[in-house]
Amino acid sequence: MQRPAAATRSRPRDAQATRELLLAAATEEFSEFGLAGARIDRIAERAGCNKRLIYVYFGDKQRLFDTVLERRIETLDREVPLTPDDLAAFAAARFDYVVAHPQSARLAAWRAFERAEPTEAEVHSFAIKVAAIEGAQKNGKLNADIKAIDLFAMVLRLTESWPSAPPALRSLAGQDPDAKQRIRQHRAALIDAVSSFTTPAKSGTGPSRAQKN
Repeated sequence: MQRPAAATRSRPRDAQATRELLLAAATEEFSEFGLAGARIDRIAERAGCNKRLIYVYFGDKQRLFDTVLERRIETLDREVPLTPDDLAAFAAARFDYVVAHPQSARLAAWRAFERAEPTEAEVHSFAIKVAAIEGAQKNGKLNADIKAIDLFAMVLRLTESWPSAPPALRSLAGQDPDAKQRIRQHRAALIDAVSSFTTPAKSGTGPSRAQKN
């Protein structure tokens, strides 16, 4: 009687391990080929699993893609938490993550290209961050001349500015565009740029342009 009980207890662990294998394989597949180009057969082969399990755990390719996106959001939020009082520090940390995880950047590019409608998880994640930035602006910690949503959008894009720059532009750096020295130079420029438009003005009591609009 004890052996069946032990087998029953092992199933959730096996199922979770299989699910994680499939998610890892799907992340690789989607980052290489996007949603349209990805193939269920290849994902199953990468994971070393029966493709039937993809439908069992995730339903279909679209829902698997959404799950991969949600996992990416969770990882980013955990590895690079927002510091609304210091967006320059946040930008530097996110830049470091983007450089260290090119797969994540490729996945984000495919997502922007192929999916017009956002998922609930994406909207929720961004809403929390924009609200936090609004709070920092109201407390005088951030420049309030720019609306929070625009401020955050600009910071996000700048954190990906060098990795996503056109190859021809990157070639003008005069060195390996991914060399450590080149990355450090761009990182320093990124911090200066974000600081320049997020730091609140030290004087002036009139309403900001963002408040007027």
